[in-house]
Amino acid sequence: MPVTIYDVAREAKVSMATVSRVINGTAVVKDDTKKRVLDAISRLGYRPNAVARGLASKRTRTIGVIVPDVSAAFVAEMVRGIEDIANMYDYNIILVNSDAQVEREVSLVGTMWEKQVDGIIYMTNVLSSQEIDAFEEAQIPVVLCATEDPERRIPSVNIDNYRAGRDAVHFLLEKSCKRIGFVTTDEGESVVADRRLQGARNRMRDMDLHVIRTGKGRYEVALSKVREYIESQELDAIVAASDELGLAAIHAIQDMGKRVPEDVKVIAFDNTRLATMVRPEMTVIAQPMYDFGAVSMRLLTKLLQDEPVENYSVTLLHNIVERQST
Repeated sequence: MPVTIYDVAREAKVSMATVSRVINGTAVVKDDTKKRVLDAISRLGYRPNAVARGLASKRTRTIGVIVPDVSAAFVAEMVRGIEDIANMYDYNIILVNSDAQVEREVSLVGTMWEKQVDGIIYMTNVLSSQEIDAFEEAQIPVVLCATEDPERRIPSVNIDNYRAGRDAVHFLLEKSCKRIGFVTTDEGESVVADRRLQGARNRMRDMDLHVIRTGKGRYEVALSKVREYIESQELDAIVAASDELGLAAIHAIQDMGKRVPEDVKVIAFDNTRLATMVRPEMTVIAQPMYDFGAVSMRLLTKLLQDEPVENYSVTLLHNIVERQST
């Protein structure tokens, strides 16, 4: 039979209420009494029931983390930041994959509500009205991580993607590049990629920016699309909306018998491990991926603990890391 709180109370010769106070820290307990309870817990191997504790305290110390693709390098570093801060504040996380499907994303918000999570850290490509409705219905604190809400209805942590797009093009123009391509997802597939493209177009002013669309932004499609484009267009530089698209651009350029950076320079966004695993190594607009997760989790703890929050929309800094591709 599993050890219960009653067994611990009997072993420590205290009431069940006293055991509960020691476990949950809901009231001051004398040091010698607390020691007897903790010793009894240790001897009996008692493990408090998280669900029961959640029902009693209305908190489960659990955070739901919903991401589009758990296998993405970008997501892995972000989740590490979330988990480190969660551990610091004594929270556990439940990580789930939404496949960037709106129906699944909405369903997962409901699942998190059923599991009585205290809050949700949410990452998606495009924030839909259905998702907003799901947040409001669940009435659980939500923080958007590396996700843009144009109307700023939900607390969020991101970089200024519009400015980052401008910075990428400005960097190439400073290197005397004039025929610049922008490799990105189809319009509406990613609000972050769309904002980067808007910033890039703004910096080009009256010069043409050659936009190369790649569907959902997968490597294989991007490789084919970039090859097709550079067969008919002479480009001297490419901006890629992600490291994966940048990798495809470099390989497509090399497949065409051209050289990077001598013939075509390439700069990408993110700064995941992919950027240094390709040859030549990629110049990037580096995002603070670990900090995305860490700051999102810290913002969520403030909301959960009713701490003062100065800014509900946190903008982190990006920077350019120049490598051999430019």
